[in-house]
Amino acid sequence: MPDTHALLDALSQALDDATLLKGDAIPAKARSDASLSGRHMPIAYVRPTTVEQVSVALGICNVHQVPVVTQGGMTGLAGGANPVEGAVAISLDRLSGIEEIDTAAGTMTLKAGTVLEVAQKAAEEAGFLLPIDLGARGSCQIGGNIATNAGGIRVIRHGVTRDNILGLEAVLADGTVISSLNRLRKNNTGYDLKHLFVGSEGTLGVITRAVIRLQPLPVGKATALVALLNYDNAVQLLARAQAGLVGLTAFEIMWDSYVSFSSQGEGITLFDRSHPFSVIIEQSGTPDNDALETFLGAMFEEGLIEDALIAQSEKESRQFWAVREGAAYDRLPHLINFDVSIAIGRLGDFAAACEQALREKYPDAHIAFFGHMGDSNLHIAVSVGASDEATLHHVDEITYGVVRDFGGSISAEHGIGVLKRDFLDYSRSPEELALMHAIKKTLDPHGILNPGKVLPPPGTHHEK
Repeated sequence: MPDTHALLDALSQALDDATLLKGDAIPAKARSDASLSGRHMPIAYVRPTTVEQVSVALGICNVHQVPVVTQGGMTGLAGGANPVEGAVAISLDRLSGIEEIDTAAGTMTLKAGTVLEVAQKAAEEAGFLLPIDLGARGSCQIGGNIATNAGGIRVIRHGVTRDNILGLEAVLADGTVISSLNRLRKNNTGYDLKHLFVGSEGTLGVITRAVIRLQPLPVGKATALVALLNYDNAVQLLARAQAGLVGLTAFEIMWDSYVSFSSQGEGITLFDRSHPFSVIIEQSGTPDNDALETFLGAMFEEGLIEDALIAQSEKESRQFWAVREGAAYDRLPHLINFDVSIAIGRLGDFAAACEQALREKYPDAHIAFFGHMGDSNLHIAVSVGASDEATLHHVDEITYGVVRDFGGSISAEHGIGVLKRDFLDYSRSPEELALMHAIKKTLDPHGILNPGKVLPPPGTHHEK
C-alpha cells in the first residue's frame, strides 16, 4: 500500500500552495468528467504552470507508486479523466497559453491547458484556421483533444486531431520530459514519437505542449440543410458533394427521430414536414451561395434530394447547427451516448439493426441517430428509462455487439476511458491488445498513469 502521508509530504515540499491543493480545497469537478461516472475524489490536486512542475509531481508519484490521472476541460464522455481511489489528479488548467504562431510555416505552438476556442480565435486573428473543432470548444482543452484524438465536424476535410499535430512535448511516468516539438511538415527521422501519446488518454504520458498545423483562413462559407428520402440517397449525395463541391467541410446526417426531438427542444422549425433523413452540407472558401445552390438544384432534378434550405445569414446557419448539436438531449432523462464508426455504405443498415436489437429488450426506448457521415462516425442517443450500472452495461452489450457484427469501431472520437474499456476487444485483436500492454509496461512500469483506463486486464476476451 502506498504511504499517502509520505507522498503528500513530498509533494508539499516540492510544490507551493497555489500548485498543490489538498482536502477541502480540491474542486468538486475533479471527481468526474462529463459522463458523471466518477466515484472518487483525488487525494491531491496538482495545478502546474510549467512542464518542470509536471515532471516533479510525476517523479514523486512514481517513486511512491501512487496512481495519477491527468485532467483537462473534463468534457469527455468515457470516464477517462475520472480518478481511481487514492489517485493524484494533475489539472492542466493553469498550463495554458499560446507560445508562438509561425505565420511563415503556418504552425501554432501552445500549452496543453489552452482552451480550444481560445486557440481558434488566436489562429483566426493571425489569418489562419485551426482545423480542430468540437461542440465543446468553449471548455475542452488542446491537451485533452490530443490525448483522446478528438474528431469533430471538420474531419471530412482536415482529418482528426492526430492529422493536425506536428510535434508534442510529454512527460513520462518517471518525470522524464520528451520534447519532440517538431515544426516541420516533412521529418522522416525514425519513430514518430508523438503518435504514442495521441489517443493514449494519459496512460503513457502527460502531454504538456503541442505544435499544431494551421490552414489558410477560408473566405466565406455556404451552409444548407437537405432533406432525403432514404440512406442510399445520402450515400450518393455524399459522393457527388465530394466530387463536385470545392471546399466541402461538413456533411452531417440526422435521422428524423433526432431532428424532431432536437428542433422541438430548440424551438426551431426547419422544413414544413418531416423527412426520414436530413443532412447539413457546409462549403468553405466561397464568397456566396451560388455554387452550392447550383449543385443542390442538380441533385433535386436527379431525384436525390426532397427539399433543401440554404442559409441566407449566419443566424440561419447557426439554427441548422443548433439542431445538429442537440443541446436538448442534455435534458433527456437517463441519456446514454454512443460514438461509433461503421463503413459509410453500411451505416444505414447498422442503424436499423442496432435499433431493432435495442427495441427487442427496451420497446419504449428513445433511440436517435446522427453523426459525421463524411467520416463514417455515427452517434447514438439512447434513453431506456433507467441508468443504473446494470442497465448501462446491458445497453452497452447490445449496442457494441451490433458494432462488432458490422466490423466497426466502438469508439470513433470520444476515447475508451473506463466506460468502453471492457469492450475494446470487440474492435481490436488479441495480438493488438498484447502489444498495447507491452508498450504500456515499457513506458509506465509501475502502472501509475491513469490505471484501469483504455486497456482491459491482460487475457480479457469476449466470445463471439
